Amino acid sequence: MTDVWTGAQDLPFYGFIVRALFVYIYIFLMVKVIGQRSMANIDPLDFIFGVVIGDILGESISSGDEDLTGPFAGAAMIAFLHWLLSYAGLKFPRFRRVIEDEPFIIIEKGQILDHMLKKCSITMEQLLMELRLNDAADLKEIDYAVLEPNGQISVIKRSPFHAATAKDVGLSPQNKGYPKVIISDGRVITHNMKKIMTRQELENGLIDHGYNAVEDVFLMTVNEAGEWYVTPRLRV
Repeated sequence: MTDVWTGAQDLPFYGFIVRALFVYIYIFLMVKVIGQRSMANIDPLDFIFGVVIGDILGESISSGDEDLTGPFAGAAMIAFLHWLLSYAGLKFPRFRRVIEDEPFIIIEKGQILDHMLKKCSITMEQLLMELRLNDAADLKEIDYAVLEPNGQISVIKRSPFHAATAKDVGLSPQNKGYPKVIISDGRVITHNMKKIMTRQELENGLIDHGYNAVEDVFLMTVNEAGEWYVTPRLRV
């Protein structure tokens, strides 16, 4: 079994599987320690982290004669540096500009800034594609467009083209809040259910929605307004 860790020229097939499992768990734990930021936004710092970690640990999976100690230690050092730079960026705003790009305005008051497109290396076709993806294909509706640090383009429309809100039409709807999952794949999430209702109330409510048993429900949620969402469990 020690050959799985230290490596061997004639490492058996199962050894590669175990080494891959080691590496996967190691990277999973590393990302959990660093935080979800690395998964949420792919900025240059996160991209470098992903590429370097993949290069360091990828070889150890395919090569059966390499000791895992060195790659694991190197990956841990890279993860520590990544965390340190991220932490410094949070604590020191001036340093943040060193490791993170600032947002760039590429459309200002409806005017496309040609020099900013060139500076950001964005072609007109790419800009129009991003605007369509933001439901802003009509350029006359756009007030501002901003290239964000994560590479995405956000769009601010002119006021007449904003979607009307309940406040705009004089309504005051009740806040629906965060929906709690009560049933998932035919199983009751007991600690969530007890915050809202009893088991009897749950069963009676399911009958009112046309379900005879909990096992017939794939997903059921209840929001803070007391509204139920129920979808059936399809049996194959």
